[in-house]
Amino acid sequence: MKLLCLLVIAVPMMSLAQENLNMHAVQLEKFGDPEVLTIREISRPVAGKNELLVRVRAAGVNPVDTSIRRTGTWATLPYVPGFDISGVVKAVGPDVKKFSVGDEIYAMLSLQRGGGYAEYTIVKEDEAALKPQQITHSQAAALPLVALTAWQALIETADLREDQTVLIHAGAGGVGSIAIQLAKWRGARVITTASDYNHSFLRNLGADVVVDYRKHRFEDFASDVDIVLDSIGGKTQERSVSVLRDGGSLVSLVGLTEKGRNPGRNIKATSILVSPNSAQLGKISRLIEDSLIRPVVTYRFPLHKATEAHEQSETRHTRGKIILEIEDYN
Repeated sequence: MKLLCLLVIAVPMMSLAQENLNMHAVQLEKFGDPEVLTIREISRPVAGKNELLVRVRAAGVNPVDTSIRRTGTWATLPYVPGFDISGVVKAVGPDVKKFSVGDEIYAMLSLQRGGGYAEYTIVKEDEAALKPQQITHSQAAALPLVALTAWQALIETADLREDQTVLIHAGAGGVGSIAIQLAKWRGARVITTASDYNHSFLRNLGADVVVDYRKHRFEDFASDVDIVLDSIGGKTQERSVSVLRDGGSLVSLVGLTEKGRNPGRNIKATSILVSPNSAQLGKISRLIEDSLIRPVVTYRFPLHKATEAHEQSETRHTRGKIILEIEDYN
C-alpha cells in the first residue's frame, strides 16, 4: 500500500519536472546590424498583476524595431525586440478582468519594454484587445502599432472630420496604408505620396489623389489642406507647411524641424509618439469587423529569419507590413 501511494504522488511531480519553462526568442546581446538578431533559448516570463502571458503566433516588424536594434534607444541588454503581437492567452495574473485563458488577443507592447519576437511574451491588460475573428494572427499582428499611430495622429490629435482634406506622406507604408483607410472612414478627401508602383494599390485603399514623389511636387496637387500626416520629416515636412490652410494641422511622427516648430502663420504643429491603448485598439477592431479597415501584409518570415525581415524593412520600400510567424519549437 505504501508503494502504491508513492507511485501516485510521483506521477504529477514527474510531469511538472518535464514541463519546459523556457522559450525561444530573438535576443540581442549587442546593438548593430541585422546580424545581431539571433535565436536563443531563454526563460519563459511569468504574468504579474494585470498582466497576461501570451503564446505569440505572429509579431509585426516596424521601423522602430530596426532603429532600436541599431541605436539601443529605450533598450537594455539583453533585449528581445518587437512591439506588435497576436496570440493566445496562456495564463493571467492577479486582477486581470477583461481576458481569460484561451482568448485570442492582439496588442501593442510598450516602447519601453518590447518582447514581441518570442514564443511567449507579457502583455499588460490595458495594451490588448480581442483579435477580430475574421483575420489571421499574421494579419492581426500587422495592425496595433501602425493603426494606433494613425488613430492617435488623425483622430485624437488632429480631430479629422468629414469633408476635410488630409495629405498623407508615404501612403504605401504601414502607417500610411492604415491612415488612408481611417481618413476615408471619417469621410475625408485623401491625397497621398508614393512611387508609381503603388498607385493602384493606394487608390484601392481609398486615396483620391496619388502623387509620384519622384516625378512630381506634391505642392502641385495639394493646397488648402486641413491636415498633413508626416512620417518623413526634413525638407518634406518644411514643404508641407506651405500646403496647409490657415488654421491647419501638421502632425509629425518623426519630430519637428525648426520650420515645423515655427511655421510662421496660424498652423498647429505637433509631434507624437504612439502609445499602447486598449480602448482605441478595441475601436479599431470594430472597424475591422465592419470591413472598413483591412490589414496589409506583404512579407512573412519565420522567427529564425528575423535578420532577413529587418533587412527588408530597412529598404524602406515595403508595402504595408512585414510579419514574423512564430513556429512551434518543441
